[in-house]
Amino acid sequence: MDAQQLDMNRNEDAMRKSLSTLRQRLSVIEQGGGKKNLEKVRQRGKLTPRERIAYLLDKDTPFTEIGAFAAYDMYAEHGGCPAAGTVGGIGYISGRQCMIVANDMTVKAGAWFPLTGKKNLRLQEIAMENRLPVIYLVDSAGVYLPMQDEIFPDKEHFGRIFRNNARMSAMGITQIAAVMGSCVAGGAYLPIMSDEVLMVNGNGSIFLAGPYLVKAAIGETVDAETLGGAVTHTEISGIADYKFDSDEECLDQIKKIVSKIGDPASAGFNRAVPALPEKDPATLYSVIPEDSTRPYDMLEVIHRLVDRSEFDQYKEDYGKTILCGYARIDGWAVGIVANQRKMVKSKKGEMQMGGVIYNDSADKAARFIMNCNQKKIPLVFLQDVTGFMVGSRSEHAGIIKDGAKLVNAVANSVVPKFTVIVGNSYGAGNYAMCGKAYDPRFIYAWPNAKIAVMGGEQAAKTLLQIQVASLKAKGEEISPEEESRLLNEITERYNSQTTPYYAAARLWVDEIIDPQDTRKILSESIAAANNAPVEDSFSLGVFQV
Repeated sequence: MDAQQLDMNRNEDAMRKSLSTLRQRLSVIEQGGGKKNLEKVRQRGKLTPRERIAYLLDKDTPFTEIGAFAAYDMYAEHGGCPAAGTVGGIGYISGRQCMIVANDMTVKAGAWFPLTGKKNLRLQEIAMENRLPVIYLVDSAGVYLPMQDEIFPDKEHFGRIFRNNARMSAMGITQIAAVMGSCVAGGAYLPIMSDEVLMVNGNGSIFLAGPYLVKAAIGETVDAETLGGAVTHTEISGIADYKFDSDEECLDQIKKIVSKIGDPASAGFNRAVPALPEKDPATLYSVIPEDSTRPYDMLEVIHRLVDRSEFDQYKEDYGKTILCGYARIDGWAVGIVANQRKMVKSKKGEMQMGGVIYNDSADKAARFIMNCNQKKIPLVFLQDVTGFMVGSRSEHAGIIKDGAKLVNAVANSVVPKFTVIVGNSYGAGNYAMCGKAYDPRFIYAWPNAKIAVMGGEQAAKTLLQIQVASLKAKGEEISPEEESRLLNEITERYNSQTTPYYAAARLWVDEIIDPQDTRKILSESIAAANNAPVEDSFSLGVFQV
């Protein structure tokens, strides 16, 4: 076995190990608040949130989950909050792509933590951008009171949900709310601001204040069903439109309603008959090096993602550290902007480091993005970037100016952008390659991804230099052993913040995905974006030419 094959085997083993960790962690997250709480829900005749979604979805159709790792490894002092207490994603109901948002009542009775709010807002944002009908499966105790100051009053907090309800209604986006459990306090506005409200008799309830608070506030003694049960709201208040005796009957009615929604508008993105890549996507695992600092050919990744492995390169011999070109993914026409990770030779015959954005590559990518906007072709960014080239030569050549040109093009792009972090995502390279701050319609990460201002080794050495200089300024000496200990401590702390799980927990990425699923997930994402017409005009602001 030659050295190249050994490297490929090591790469594959490392990726499979990462995927095994991913699946193990997902299996725990999918248990929500734990088996005991799941069983309590079933004993009440209710389906769990994931069972509700599975019942709702068309058979043998994909469900693209968003934010499964939201709040991962956070809120330990409060008992944790798996998936931020909400299961959400895009799936097909009666043949129609919909956004489904389901409270997980097994996690603190579905109470809202700070990341619950952020996740729900992200799900609504996706629905608004892509004009997707929204199905709310409501079963929540409302704001998690011990953290109310972090979820209640700010612009991106709990109240923004209802603002979005109103905005979506004005935009003509269908919203259907099924109240299948508690719906209390401010949360009571969500179903009422939806188009139609369904309730499950005996389990569903809607009220601004529950029986205990009513007793404390005005001295009235009343039970939950009389106060805000399904009979009350379908027969007396008129707040709800339908009542049902089981979760299944309620979900069946949602399917009927969705089946009658008018056809969506279309952005008109070009789609041909899908064709599989000639290079097997299953071999992606062996392409990405186990060591993220090592070079590889990004074309090998692209050829395993695109139809027939055909990639028509734009300016192939110019700006070689960014690959740009046209392709199809599951039939959809796309423009791909990808960091080339192998060493390349510049137009002047100089060797350029892979994964680094140089002046010429920034210029090329900006022009390509403008072309895709002109042609109404969606953009796919494949990130494995360590940043822009530094040093006096680059500064004198105007790297900041050329970088700003690329950032300007990305920021003002009107066609949908889809980002996959396949390796490193460092510094301003994250921005230029359409990181979360630049409004990708969807952003995904592979299990080996790393997201940070800079690589762990460089960051640790920089921070160490600052600490050592600070100590010396105080007249203190530091031994080589202490310096080594400090470096290891800083590196470990920094590296823990660069993992895809750290990013996904904070919703910097929408989901961590299996590389083999990239084609399928991108196809579903583009299909969602195709529901929303693209702005007619693409224009750039002021920048240094």
